[in-house]
Amino acid sequence: MSEPSGGIRDFLHFLSNCQSLEELWTAHQVRMNEYGFDRLIYGFTRYLSGTSLGDPEDFVILSNHDKAYTDVFLGERHYDHAPMVNWALVNEGACSWGILAQMQRTQTLSESERRVLEFNFAMGVTAGYTVSFKSVSARSKGAIALTAKRGVEQEEVDAMWEQHGSDILLMNNIAHLKILTLPYTTPARSLTRRQREALQWVGDGKTMQDTAVLMGLTSATVEKHLRLAREALAVETTAQAVLKAAFANQMFIMEA
Repeated sequence: MSEPSGGIRDFLHFLSNCQSLEELWTAHQVRMNEYGFDRLIYGFTRYLSGTSLGDPEDFVILSNHDKAYTDVFLGERHYDHAPMVNWALVNEGACSWGILAQMQRTQTLSESERRVLEFNFAMGVTAGYTVSFKSVSARSKGAIALTAKRGVEQEEVDAMWEQHGSDILLMNNIAHLKILTLPYTTPARSLTRRQREALQWVGDGKTMQDTAVLMGLTSATVEKHLRLAREALAVETTAQAVLKAAFANQMFIMEA
């Protein structure tokens, strides 16, 4: 496989200057497709615990898989039992999906993991690589699944990775680090401009009365904005809302 068009340095400069997830994700899909990966799923959580990945509404999820696939794999939480997701939770770096065949041969897959593999094979998700990113905290984890084009064997993907794997890993690492800096929210977690403004003043240490004066509102109206922000972010306290909004890069953002 020949080197895809456009230098890696140019692409990394482009990634570093992206101002939106849409811009970054569109370009990353094109770039990975040039290496033979036409379907991607990126996931990141800041709410990892010993028993859970957190509330799916708080995940950063980017994918170009068919809806028929994501409705099941994501919507029905197949990822909870996906072998490569389990691998990513305890490892960092890149891993060939060739280990799945080894796990099948040694009968080390659980029944739920086998069902996920059967679903993936039925949907043409048969060969690829998973990249697990270095965690920024004990409660965070990010990974991306790079799915090879239908009909491509894992041996072909491994041969390509032998030649280009370090570059692909670098591009995915930079894309991941950039994603962490960009605003992202699901519809259920989105805040209005006024809700963000109220949280920002609270985050600056302002009192309710100070915030009301700064926003030109009554204290009751400010409290209403803060209450709605807490509800949107599914938290109990305003301090938790400030933290969660900051995690999602919804605080102090540049208005379009």
